[in-house]
Amino acid sequence: MSAMSDYLENKFLDHFLGTTSTSAPAAVYIGLHTADPTDAGTGAEVSGFNYARKSMAFDASSSGTASNSAAVEFSPAIGGDWGTITHVGIWDALTGGNLLFHSALTTSKTIADGDIFKVAASGIDITAA
Repeated sequence: MSAMSDYLENKFLDHFLGTTSTSAPAAVYIGLHTADPTDAGTGAEVSGFNYARKSMAFDASSSGTASNSAAVEFSPAIGGDWGTITHVGIWDALTGGNLLFHSALTTSKTIADGDIFKVAASGIDITAA
């Protein structure tokens, strides 16, 4: 995962080259998408049927890559299907907020009623290149 959102690109430039300082969000959350959220953060995120973003912590990076430090397990889909998860996004809020990073999954995953989506520890890598 290495695509930064337009929002994060602008914050980065403002912070390092402009006059506006910015600080890291208090927490970040992984969101599941059934379409590419794009740099603009406009792709279809799953909604309903017991879906909610999950907080995700990352190990500090000294090598240009940060990975999630623990496994994340979403609550099961209840009362309906979430559809086919094709992309993930890292957000700065549990709901709403700003997309920070996004990427396609290596393999899409269909989540039907009762299914659970899991991300292994070190399953998400964010690389600065």
